[in-house]
Amino acid sequence: MTRVLVVDDQFLIRAGLVGLLRAAPGVDVVGEAGDGAEAVELAATTRPDVILMDIRMPGMSGIVATEKILAEAPEPAPRVLVLTTFDLDEYVYGALRAGASGFLLKDSGPERLLAAVAAVGGGDALFAPSVTCRLVEAFARQAGADGASPQPPADLEALTLREVEVLKLIARGLSNADIADRLYISEATVKTHLNRTMSKLDLDSRAQAVVVAYETGLVTPGDAR
Repeated sequence: MTRVLVVDDQFLIRAGLVGLLRAAPGVDVVGEAGDGAEAVELAATTRPDVILMDIRMPGMSGIVATEKILAEAPEPAPRVLVLTTFDLDEYVYGALRAGASGFLLKDSGPERLLAAVAAVGGGDALFAPSVTCRLVEAFARQAGADGASPQPPADLEALTLREVEVLKLIARGLSNADIADRLYISEATVKTHLNRTMSKLDLDSRAQAVVVAYETGLVTPGDAR
C-alpha cells in the first residue's frame, strides 16, 4: 500500500483528490491538510510515502512546507509530488529546488494522477522527466537572460567522469533506459551512478539533480542531447 497525504487549501479540490485516491487499489490516504503548517504536522505523525502538495497556499507555502518536511523526516523521507495549475510555474521550480520529486498539473485526468502516485511511490525519483526538465531549462534560460551567473560547480569535483556523464543526460530529460542505451551500460548501473551522485551532492531527488546540473553550468539551455 502506498500511503498518501493530500495537501490543498481548496476544499473541493482536496476532497476530489481524496475521493479518487481512496477508491484506487493499493492506495491508503493517511491524511489531508488545508495548509502548509498542517501538512508539516501531519507528515510527521502519519509518515506518508507520497505527499500531493499544493504550491500556492495562504500562510506557509508548499515550497516552505516541502523544505521543512524533507529536512525533518526520518529515512525514508516521503516523496513530494507538487500540484500546480500550469506547467511553467516559478513556484514549482522553487519546490523542485527544495527537493520535490516532480509535479503534476491539477487538470490531469484520474489515470494520470494515479499513475504519478504509483510511479513516485514505487521509487521513481521523477515523474514525466521531460516536462520537468523543460521547466528547469526555462528558468535557467531566464536566469541567464537576467545576467545571473551560474553557481561555481565545486561540488561536482567529487563526481567521477561517468557520474558527470550520467548527470548531464539526466538533466537533458533522458530516462534511465535511454541513458543505459546511450552509454552501453545496464539500467542498474545507471541507477548506481545516479544514487552515488545524489549522495555525493546531498540531493533528495532526481529533480534536484536536474536543477543542480543547470545551476552549476554543467548543462545549459539548448545543449544538444
